[in-house]
Amino acid sequence: MAEKACIKRLQKEYRALCKEPVSHVVARPSPNDILEWHYVLEGSDGTPFAGGYYYGKIKFPPEYPYKPPGITMTTPNGRFMTQKKICLSMSDFHPESWNPMWSVSSILTGLLSFMMDTSPTTGSVNTTVAEKQRLAKSSLAFNCKTPAFRKLFPEYVEKYNQEQLAEAQQTAAESPLQESNTRAESEKAVELRNEDSEGGLKERRKNKKQGLPAWIILLLVSVFGVVMALPLLQL
Repeated sequence: MAEKACIKRLQKEYRALCKEPVSHVVARPSPNDILEWHYVLEGSDGTPFAGGYYYGKIKFPPEYPYKPPGITMTTPNGRFMTQKKICLSMSDFHPESWNPMWSVSSILTGLLSFMMDTSPTTGSVNTTVAEKQRLAKSSLAFNCKTPAFRKLFPEYVEKYNQEQLAEAQQTAAESPLQESNTRAESEKAVELRNEDSEGGLKERRKNKKQGLPAWIILLLVSVFGVVMALPLLQL
């Protein structure tokens, strides 16, 4: 059970976060448990995470702000293991370095900064840039399969639905063009075959015309020879 001071502190911080959001981060407490917060980090431009949406949770202890929270990430991302606590100076991995003056905004800002970094830590993984980019591209689709995400972040679900609709419309628009190109290529192939066929027929006719004088001449020469030889045979 959360202490009264903890509840008041988290409620105050949520109001402050709504008034002044952290750039590239959205965070909201669970409707049924103010100690459990859900967040979405948006990948920064110029990094392998650009275009990605990374969903995770922050679990605050009942003694907050005097004890640090635990932080996990749900979305496959290529930087941190999923469903494993992330080691940060602001997490419960390092209670000795925790400062009660730090707020939820401080935690989210630090998490986003560490996400874009490459420093190894407990809970981090080593992947290629191409793998991070692939996961960034599929991150929103992955998140939308999670009921808690769909419930807490309807704006991202709507964004995903709009992207899917746009892709479907683009595919539909490209289909007639592809069909037209295929038909044109097919007609061109038929024309080429017809041209080849007509060319072969003409060539055969030409050869035939050129072959007729040869055998006729040979026949005439043979007849002429026989005629010339008749007087000699009579002698």
